[in-house]
Amino acid sequence: MKKIMTMITLILCTLLLSGCNKSELSELPKPEITEGIRGTQFGIDKNINEETIDNYLNRSDSVYRDMRMLKDPGNYEAIGGDSYLSGFVQGFEVVPFPYLVNVTGLPESVGKTYEGKTLFTQDKEGKYTANFQESFEILEYLFPKDKNIFLMCGGGGYAGMTKNMLISLGWDENKIYNVGAYWSYQGKNNVSVKKTKQDGVASYDFWKVSYHDIDMKSLTEVKK
Repeated sequence: MKKIMTMITLILCTLLLSGCNKSELSELPKPEITEGIRGTQFGIDKNINEETIDNYLNRSDSVYRDMRMLKDPGNYEAIGGDSYLSGFVQGFEVVPFPYLVNVTGLPESVGKTYEGKTLFTQDKEGKYTANFQESFEILEYLFPKDKNIFLMCGGGGYAGMTKNMLISLGWDENKIYNVGAYWSYQGKNNVSVKKTKQDGVASYDFWKVSYHDIDMKSLTEVKK
């Protein structure tokens, strides 16, 4: 009797684990651009976005990247955002898009963002050129080609630019999702970074952030 009960317990555990794995790795909808300005201007996904991302967190077959800087030189307050990284969705690691490639096309009211050295340069024709010998190695480490890639930023712009860049450089477009704007996120997995003191002065707990800083000085420049 004891052996039978043990076998039943093992079977039940196996079934439960199988159910969990099945749920975790359920098939994802293919990336699909949403309608309106969110789609045409930013390329935000129709199915997996700020409203639904909570249903797709913690997948072992995926990576989660927030493309903002801790403090962006651009004046994002002018468009209702925050130049500081005020918070993020749990599980997202921060990779500053302005470190990947020169940024163009920001709203005039935002002004200019970071203008230092970048892993790649995009020319007027949209072609990307590596500036360092390690550029592709770093990009493939941060955005593994064998994983689904969920991208987010403040308003959706940096995430959309990152998606376009990766696809142009050979990544599978069917594995990359522009989740959209953290500033519009209302889910249950928010990690707040910004704190406002009693005197109204804001401070930021950047120690909460999994942040990928790219030290350009340690890399080997490509001779041109």
